[in-house]
Amino acid sequence: MMKSNQPIGIFDSGVGGLSIWKEIVTLLPNEDTIYLADSRNAPYGQKSKQEIIDLSVKNTEFILEKGCKIIVVACNTATTNAIDYLRENYDVPFIGIEPAIKPAALQTKTNAIGILATQGTLTSELFHNTSAKFAEGITVVEQEGEGLVPLIENGKINSQEIETLLYKYLKPMLDKRIDYLVLGCSHYPFLIPQIKKVIGSNVSIIDSGESVAKQTKAVLTKDGLLNSKTKTPSHQLYSNADVTTLLGVIKDFDRNTTVKYLDF
Repeated sequence: MMKSNQPIGIFDSGVGGLSIWKEIVTLLPNEDTIYLADSRNAPYGQKSKQEIIDLSVKNTEFILEKGCKIIVVACNTATTNAIDYLRENYDVPFIGIEPAIKPAALQTKTNAIGILATQGTLTSELFHNTSAKFAEGITVVEQEGEGLVPLIENGKINSQEIETLLYKYLKPMLDKRIDYLVLGCSHYPFLIPQIKKVIGSNVSIIDSGESVAKQTKAVLTKDGLLNSKTKTPSHQLYSNADVTTLLGVIKDFDRNTTVKYLDF
């Protein structure tokens, strides 16, 4: 098989990375994909840096066994804590995701932006370096979204528990007059309708899904790895927990997709 015809590999701590996966599949409709949801170990955000590296290595090894030509780390916490290690130890391109502080900082009119992310992302060296580089002179209101990921993983996206937590986390940001909210976890885009109910229409939401898809395409193009096949692509999704939530997230996705439980 030509390397360009091999699949794109994507992993996340659970179903959250499907927000990235959907963007990639939409932008690159000829590409096969392998998606790994490590839901059994979600959330990554409260784990140590070494634990996150170890889990990311395990995920990478699985994806490489499937013959993937590029790996998208569709998890902010894994990117900020483990992607440097992965790039140093594996001979395959890696695409990461981190909170989109730069566009928010460049566009804010109130000089105040909010970051809703996991503890693992907010305390990472990469996050602090990015914030210091692009948000100098701007009020950055950081908020850990504790409890959101487990609720999403359990299919409680439209629950009262989610609404209560979002109000608790976002109201103080509104009090600081933010006009941009950066979603620093790939799970959080699934909550955008509920988030909008809290923040209203005067605060813009930024997530990184589309930019990650564009970067994936750019790297594949540069390396001559864009798929040359003309047949219908296949998408294999794996989860090491109950696949019910995963199935619910992709229920309206009518592509050639299979979902399998994986004892991993």
